[in-house]
Amino acid sequence: MFALNKSISLMILVTVILTTGCANRPESISASYVSHERYIDNSCSVLNTKMSDARAKLAKFSEMQNSKATDDAWGVFLILVPVSKLSGDSEADVAKYKGIVEAIETAQIKNKCKE
Repeated sequence: MFALNKSISLMILVTVILTTGCANRPESISASYVSHERYIDNSCSVLNTKMSDARAKLAKFSEMQNSKATDDAWGVFLILVPVSKLSGDSEADVAKYKGIVEAIETAQIKNKCKE
C-alpha cells in the first residue's frame, strides 16, 4: 500500500512539473499590446528602420526562448526540473517585440507605406 501511494505521489509530481514549468515556444506566445499611435508620426523610412530593428530583436529573443524551451525539455527528461524556472526565460521580451512589430505594421498601413 505504501509503495502504491509513493508511486501515485511521484506521478502527480511529475505531471505538475511537466504541465506548469516549461518555457513556451515563441510561436505560442501572444503579442503584448503596443499602440500604433506611438509610431504614426514617423515617416515611412523611419518606420522601415524601426521595423528592421524590432524584427531583429524579436528574432534574437525568439532564438533565446527556443533555446530555453529545449533546455527545459532536456531538464525535465533528465532531472525532472525545467531549467528555465531556475534561470528565467525571454517570454516577456518575445511578447513585447511581437507587439512592437504589430504596432509598426499598423502604422505603416495607416501611413500607406506598404504597397
